Amino acid sequence: MTRPQNSPVHYQEVARDGHARAGVFQTKNGQVLTPAFMPVGTQATVKALSAQEVSDTGASMTIMNTDHLWLRPGAEIVKELGGLHKMAGWKGAIATDSGGFQAFSLAARTKLSEEGFRFSSHLDGKRLLLSPEEAMRVQGALGSDVAMQLDVCLPGQTERSQLVDALERTTRWGRRCLDSREEGQAVFGIVQGGTDIDLRLRHIEELSAMEFDGVALGGFSVGEPPEKMHHALGQVAHRMDGERIRYLMGVGTPRDLVIAIGAGIDLFDCVMPTRNARNGQVFVPRGKLVIKNSKFKTDSRVIEEGCDCPACAAGLSRGYLRHLYVAGEILVHRLLSLHNLRFYARLVADAREAILAGDYERWSKEKLREFQLGAE
Repeated sequence: MTRPQNSPVHYQEVARDGHARAGVFQTKNGQVLTPAFMPVGTQATVKALSAQEVSDTGASMTIMNTDHLWLRPGAEIVKELGGLHKMAGWKGAIATDSGGFQAFSLAARTKLSEEGFRFSSHLDGKRLLLSPEEAMRVQGALGSDVAMQLDVCLPGQTERSQLVDALERTTRWGRRCLDSREEGQAVFGIVQGGTDIDLRLRHIEELSAMEFDGVALGGFSVGEPPEKMHHALGQVAHRMDGERIRYLMGVGTPRDLVIAIGAGIDLFDCVMPTRNARNGQVFVPRGKLVIKNSKFKTDSRVIEEGCDCPACAAGLSRGYLRHLYVAGEILVHRLLSLHNLRFYARLVADAREAILAGDYERWSKEKLREFQLGAE
């Protein structure tokens, strides 16, 4: 394995229990205790929440989106405003996705070639090329702590030959990203290969031989059954380089996180906590509540007893929150988002404590059993 020299980030494992591990990820803008969950701030903001509110949930790192910020307001404007940290008022670490997943999600409007992704802007129809070099240039201007390489992400049920083409192109693009990286910015490689174990292990070996500052697993939770993803994670996550942080992109449910941490993953991001909140769904230890359901109309209980999020700490009832949701009040989106982000932050913090105590196997089994009971 080839590890980067003079890397701007550093990962140190401090405890391991089975494959699960607790560590410290040091960046130029702060320390992240792992396992950790990054809230998604696509447009340089977690929807409806201030940077301080997100920080108060327990998050120490967020992820923002290169593609969206490249189109609006523009990388140069972000740079002129002092970079993402200053512009958004975020004092912790920031990762930026490269735009590869957006190309996947907008495949009908995107043309893939060795150059990169050609697509039409959804804002003004302008034809653009997102190449590995441009992805690095934009992320350099944004000033994130961690830049993700441009990769090729495919749907979960893709044929093996197409998966091979995607991972080989991702490797070539990875070299181009490293060759054009901004000074002082960490770059993570992205492992592809679907749920094919052999391809995943092959790609892990290829990317680990390159000077990436961290390695991520991409191309999961893109249509494959959760059981197949969990099986693949159990086979490949612990085979990733233990001296670099291991990041699982875009995943997922609380159950996914508990299983993936047990497989050896350190870092996560997902839109689920805030997207579900905007759809009236809140996470609790026994699953989730759909707060808009009529059964909560006169429910005087808080979302989750013992939770210290703003809604629960203030004693706001499920009935009141349902009223706000049905009435279309913006406040409910903020309160439910804060609860869900706090739930995720507490979950990974509790996982860390279980690892440090050498108790992860028992703790994780209890959590997974609890999730299946169903919310009251």
